[in-house]
Amino acid sequence: MIAKSPLAPDTFPELPPIDGVEISVANTELKYKGRPDLMLMQFEPGTQVAGVFTRSLCPSAPVDWCRQHLLGGEARGVVVNAGNANAFTGKAGADACETVVATVSDVLMCRPSRVFAASTGVIGEVLPADLLAPFVAPMVASAKADAWAVAADAILTTDTFPKGATRRAEINGTAVRINGIAKGSGMIAPDMATMLAFVATDAAIPATILQTCLTAAVEKSFNRSTVDSDTSTSDTVMAFATGLAGNDDVQGADDPALSAFQAALDDLCIDLAKQVVRDGEGATKFITIKVTGAEHDMAAKRIALSIANSPLVKTAIAGEDANWGRIVMAVGKAGEKAERDKLAIRIGGLDVAKDGAAVEGFDEAPVAAHMKGQSIDIEVDLALGDGNATIWTCDLTHGYISINADYRS
Repeated sequence: MIAKSPLAPDTFPELPPIDGVEISVANTELKYKGRPDLMLMQFEPGTQVAGVFTRSLCPSAPVDWCRQHLLGGEARGVVVNAGNANAFTGKAGADACETVVATVSDVLMCRPSRVFAASTGVIGEVLPADLLAPFVAPMVASAKADAWAVAADAILTTDTFPKGATRRAEINGTAVRINGIAKGSGMIAPDMATMLAFVATDAAIPATILQTCLTAAVEKSFNRSTVDSDTSTSDTVMAFATGLAGNDDVQGADDPALSAFQAALDDLCIDLAKQVVRDGEGATKFITIKVTGAEHDMAAKRIALSIANSPLVKTAIAGEDANWGRIVMAVGKAGEKAERDKLAIRIGGLDVAKDGAAVEGFDEAPVAAHMKGQSIDIEVDLALGDGNATIWTCDLTHGYISINADYRS
């Protein structure tokens, strides 16, 4: 067993039922013993669906399946297994995914294209569909509306705690609820969504508009988080809207009536993304990197990621060493415009470097004290333009090596 992350929240939040969503789990012992490893969400007919998936050129079979059928715009279910990624498995993997989906669709009495799938775990092993199939019918029969916590547990791999969040908003004066769960701990890098996450709402939002809302939320959240710079073959974020809240129709993603919903969705996804970083494999520090004064926002993001993904920066933070020279190094290698003699760096809100040199009279003691905490703040100002970006990451410790050295055993 991996020890619970020191950055974990004290408790899993209470996620209330979402009208039109029922959840069930099963322990198939595909990889893990004594814990659920298969999760099924089933939705009210007519539920709208949106998704954002990995940009990896070696995507898993479930990612291919979801992309193929997302344009249909409707979902009756999503089935997720942990312990086997069903990635790099060729036609056999695609057939296995289709078999599991067909089993679910038969029980739900819907088209296979209305059932979506996700898998997480070891790459290169074909999913044993025959092992999972017998669990589907009992899962459908035992589904409950208040099973969000067990669902969050069932999708974990090297995670040390389940991740969930809930928000409320109004659309045209009607209250709507949004719930979300996520898994992720390693192989986390912002190249669309680096993990699995499933969001459900009772809002009535057409699939095309929901897609725009989800894509915007992902860019502000999951694509701003990184643990180890590695993008998974299986990354999937999906949103489902049952429509049972009964709000008035929305006219587009830019409809002012959707502004509160978008803000709530953004905030929920940011919450989940930060939880994933807090559960980074071996992590002991949660790091916020804010870059300002870049040529443009994309330049700021690339520079922030260069800092966040630098092993030298991350190990210095793990060692509680305020080695700001490594931050300078990461800025310089990012491939974006930077002028050494305009650069300013702050750690914990304290100036450490400015105008190409250490701040005169720099006292390292308060910065060193900040480095001993669990939340580390790094700010870089390039003084070149209006570009800015914030990235969340964690430190790099011996724990990361220990977890990944024997991942398959």
